[in-house]
Amino acid sequence: YIYCICNFIIQFLIILHVKIYNLILKTLNNKNQKVRILLNKQISKYLGIDFGIKKSGVSISDSNKLISFPLETIETKNLIDYIKQISIDENIEVVVIGKPLKLNNEIHHDLEEKVVRFIKSLKNHLPNIKVERIDERFTSKISKQIIIQSGLGKKNRRDKLIIDKISASLILESYLIQKNK
Repeated sequence: YIYCICNFIIQFLIILHVKIYNLILKTLNNKNQKVRILLNKQISKYLGIDFGIKKSGVSISDSNKLISFPLETIETKNLIDYIKQISIDENIEVVVIGKPLKLNNEIHHDLEEKVVRFIKSLKNHLPNIKVERIDERFTSKISKQIIIQSGLGKKNRRDKLIIDKISASLILESYLIQKNK
């Protein structure tokens, strides 16, 4: 019973905090950019990337950094511009990118070289965003199983775009679990 009351109070305070935050932002109405940036830092999110040569899956965390949600799959050549925009809109603090390891723990060198180049470019464009890496083994297979269990039709189950964004969500979810241990 006490747990339920405490849980209710915590949820109420979180909602109240978000409403006060939104009210302050509306009041500012672009008058004081420094205060807006300071307030945004309180509610930041993480981004998850399932990096691919042609297309990459993207996911985002909630503001509490506990849950990941698949966002979309986009062309990799547009990924940095996409991250730039979403980092402004959603106040991204950390980008988590999958590390392509083989079953024997060796790195998939061809893909890893492209990922490393991408990370360098990302850090040049967005030096204030932290980049983390996490093992991405089995994310595509798990994504396919999740899609099958979701009841999607056979045509939709074969859609690589869905698999990529769910894989990105699994990468970010793994990171969040590891971080919150």
